Amino acid sequence: MNRRERVKRAIEFRNPDQIPVWMFNRDIEQGDVMLYDLRISDGAEGQDYHGGSISEWGYRWKRLDDGSMGQPTEPVLPEWSDFESYRFPEVNADRRLAGLKEYKAKSEGYYCLPVMIITGFTTYTFLRGFENAMVDFMLERERAERLLDGIFGFEKKLMTLAAEAGFDGFHFGDDWGTQDGLMISPELWREIFKPRYRDQFEHAHRLGLHVWFHSCGNPAAILEDFHEIGVDVMNTAQPNVVDLEDVSLKLRGKQCFMIPISYQTISISGTPHEINREGQRLKDLFATDRGGFIGYVEEYGCMGMTEENYQACIRAFRSPDA
Repeated sequence: MNRRERVKRAIEFRNPDQIPVWMFNRDIEQGDVMLYDLRISDGAEGQDYHGGSISEWGYRWKRLDDGSMGQPTEPVLPEWSDFESYRFPEVNADRRLAGLKEYKAKSEGYYCLPVMIITGFTTYTFLRGFENAMVDFMLERERAERLLDGIFGFEKKLMTLAAEAGFDGFHFGDDWGTQDGLMISPELWREIFKPRYRDQFEHAHRLGLHVWFHSCGNPAAILEDFHEIGVDVMNTAQPNVVDLEDVSLKLRGKQCFMIPISYQTISISGTPHEINREGQRLKDLFATDRGGFIGYVEEYGCMGMTEENYQACIRAFRSPDA
């Protein structure tokens, strides 16, 4: 089967021929997933994720070194008085899909996945500032929900655009976890965010798109909620801070997971043998004969990953006997 079919079968538990792999930032063609950046990325509004330009949402990225992704430097809406005049980004299909023809030429046979990099709750924190956001959900609930509805509604429009352009899924990049748990209580998350995500995911499924959801940190408290409301691929990006055995007991065989070899521990400081052993552990915990697991590989030389360890991460997912 081709790469696209392999990924679809893994997500849908329909017996892929092998575990698919997402190669994120290097050797992309060796993986099974080909990304398309849906952000507007030219002119004054250009969003250089690894640089210091202004995003289409209005926040500015600043990179502190040559390898990290950077961070927003200041909130766009530090005062609610700025909200009434704030203009949400436009869909602008011509600009967002300007590179589609070239992309389709190189992505034939791959699973085609559009990304916005940053979405949802994380976008909210970049617009308002993290401290303001935490206060908003308790003391400025009405305004907070209006802003959230604008963000989530815009993303639904992009899903429609993605489906019309022939993509296979839609990727959400929304970090919910600290090293120890959620940034807000699970109860508040279920009250404010769960209905909005459910609405988004149902919209994606009506359009025929798979839902891919990325979260750094430890989102274990709401992983069953995400499964319930329709996440097809859950990218648990920091496996070293999550009780994977407990997650496996609850969701193995039901939820498709995409998990890397930990970029805080084993893939950086471990040996190739330890990396292979960790890859096997992840497969044992989440992969089934029917599917349910996708390997994730990202080159992290900026954090000290050696070339030997990078290649070991690939083999850990690609080698059936790793």
